[in-house]
Amino acid sequence: MAIQDLIDDFSYLDDWEDRYKYVIELGKGLAPLTEVEHCDATKVQGCVSQVWLVTESNDAGAHISFRGDSDALIVKGLIAILLAMYSGQTPTDILAVDAKSVFEQLGLDEHLSPQRSNGLHAMVSRVREDAARQLAGAHTD
Repeated sequence: MAIQDLIDDFSYLDDWEDRYKYVIELGKGLAPLTEVEHCDATKVQGCVSQVWLVTESNDAGAHISFRGDSDALIVKGLIAILLAMYSGQTPTDILAVDAKSVFEQLGLDEHLSPQRSNGLHAMVSRVREDAARQLAGAHTD
């Protein structure tokens, strides 16, 4: 699902409770990670909930895909939103995404608790770091 589709879907939902339920539904659609992928190397630091993000490069590193999981339903939904924003993009495109603007359009900036908001920003930072690392690696080959 593209991020614009999510923004459009959110615009049809009148109140935050409906949006909250929708975020949870998005999380239920995530593909599960394996037990091996639930490890310290994939764990995102700075989140109150347990969060794991797996970063995969395809087509010689030109595009990056992400998969994720959490022990909290709402956070799984936030991961699904991040995947819509970033997965399948080039490192350059990932670094160009204005996450704050997207979160404002979705209403997440004003409806998440400070702890959830901090965790969401930690996930964005991790995605951006992985993209920057991939981009740097592409320039050293």
